[in-house]
Amino acid sequence: MEVAEKTTYKRGATDFSSQVAKMKSSGCELVVLGTIIRETIGTIGESRKTGFNPVFFGSSAAYTDLIHKLGGKAMDGLYAAMTVQHPYLDEASQPIRFWANKYKTRFNEDPTVFSAYGYIIIDQFIKAAQKAGPNLTTDSFVKAMDTMSFESDMFGSPKSTYTATKRLGNDQSRLSQIKDGKWVVVQDYVKP
Repeated sequence: MEVAEKTTYKRGATDFSSQVAKMKSSGCELVVLGTIIRETIGTIGESRKTGFNPVFFGSSAAYTDLIHKLGGKAMDGLYAAMTVQHPYLDEASQPIRFWANKYKTRFNEDPTVFSAYGYIIIDQFIKAAQKAGPNLTTDSFVKAMDTMSFESDMFGSPKSTYTATKRLGNDQSRLSQIKDGKWVVVQDYVKP
């Protein structure tokens, strides 16, 4: 694969017409986005408006339901790296669907991927704090966390392991795509 074009935008930008025109004139077939929400929606929206329809690929920072909720149908086709399956209320996975509906009942709003992240983080914190014991300190927590391993959860997170020299947990990612206004897992984990 050859890089056909590289373009940037200024923080806070809302007009991406010059960047899209530059990529379109260069014949880009794949656009790798270093964007979050507003810039992702703005770039893809402008591209669709001009008839420029390459494959768009975003990082996990663009993996949020806000993309398709705010950007609408134009966002269909966007790919993003991710680990946690989005917890839709009508999710095919029964454990996720059950959790999502309980969340909706409890908080009176639909859960998002950020709700799932919070659930996973708190679950892992509790397990490490329990292992650290009743006299929890920063040092005892770190010592416990440095020995922790967590299996894949209902959201599909990969197994994660922590040590004194390995704090990332895991180095895996998978791929989702927006199809009909929802994130759908299209490629399972690829190990580096």
